[in-house]
Amino acid sequence: MMAPASLKSWYWVHKWSSLVCTLFLLVICITGLPLVFHEELEHVLDDGKPYAVVAQGTPRTSLDGIVQSARQQYPGEVVEYVYMDDHEPLVYVGMSPSHASDPKQHHYMRFDAHTGALLQDGDTVAQEQFTFLGLMLALHVDMFAGLPGQLFLGFMGLLFVIAIISGIVLYGPFMKKLSFGTVRKQRSARLKWLDLHNLLGAVTLVWASVVGVTGVINELATPLYGLWQATEVSELIASYRNDAPPSQHTSMDAAVTAAAGAIPGNEVVSISYPGNRYATSHHYVIWTKGSTPLTGHLFTPVLVDAGSGDVTAVAHPPWYLNLLELSRPLHFGDYGGIPLKIIWVLLDLLTIVVLASGLYLWIARRKANDARIERMARNSPPSPAAARS
Repeated sequence: MMAPASLKSWYWVHKWSSLVCTLFLLVICITGLPLVFHEELEHVLDDGKPYAVVAQGTPRTSLDGIVQSARQQYPGEVVEYVYMDDHEPLVYVGMSPSHASDPKQHHYMRFDAHTGALLQDGDTVAQEQFTFLGLMLALHVDMFAGLPGQLFLGFMGLLFVIAIISGIVLYGPFMKKLSFGTVRKQRSARLKWLDLHNLLGAVTLVWASVVGVTGVINELATPLYGLWQATEVSELIASYRNDAPPSQHTSMDAAVTAAAGAIPGNEVVSISYPGNRYATSHHYVIWTKGSTPLTGHLFTPVLVDAGSGDVTAVAHPPWYLNLLELSRPLHFGDYGGIPLKIIWVLLDLLTIVVLASGLYLWIARRKANDARIERMARNSPPSPAAARS
């Protein structure tokens, strides 16, 4: 049996960790609902031209040709990245005024991977934030506050995990006289909601823990990648430190072929251009992924010398970046198709009820305590001084 002092401490931890994060968690849960179906919604909301239907086995066009087309559209800008869609024959080219410009000024163009035709000239990141999905993503990830917003929401997620753990500790002592799942419908509204809050908290326990922990990890993406670049990647390119960046870049197609040969069996999914914040000034960083259900979520970058086209290194990510990449599909239920996404949405809705009911219970308890104090004050006998006056 838990000691009263320990029980009181756990109750204090649960109450304040829950209260501090509840409103922010409600925003995260509500905005997370459409993000679970972001791929499907993007198709519905897409206003770009369709890609060409070609015979199976038709080779893809040159990436160099696509990049050249993008540069002709914006001759005064630089290429940031090239991304190959792994579900459809589409190639995205990201561009910006300069590599040092605000990331919100970045924009992309979408090309047909077979014909090289321009299908859509996308908005800047800043403009996309004010589309429906962009607004939901910004609120969910950083509340329009950049890295400080990410770290703040990561801390709110940590408080959520603490609230879950303290709730588990408290469940037994508080519910020991009742059978599991009991909802006392004949009692007051506050007691009914307390029982429902505890029941739904138990039902969503595992899911909420997984989503809470993976959410915290995802919010640390920027500093984790920064740490990796400042340590391991910096060591890999130490020999280039005093060299001037190449004035002419080698063929991107040749760089992709070299990278694919360095990791047989991996699929090239994107290229960070030299000078991009996820690359170096001397290299293409070519991101590859595995072919199995597990390794398909793990990315291994290959550094290719932008001047010579030779592979400099295969930059196997450290454990913490692998953990980050594995946490992303878990967070959004993005690895089991539509059925799992529906389950994710249902559990998200239940979690919203848990959060809202916890807030209601705190407000109701405050009102009950205030009413009790008022009754005690009204019914208390007058003080000796007041009786003599």
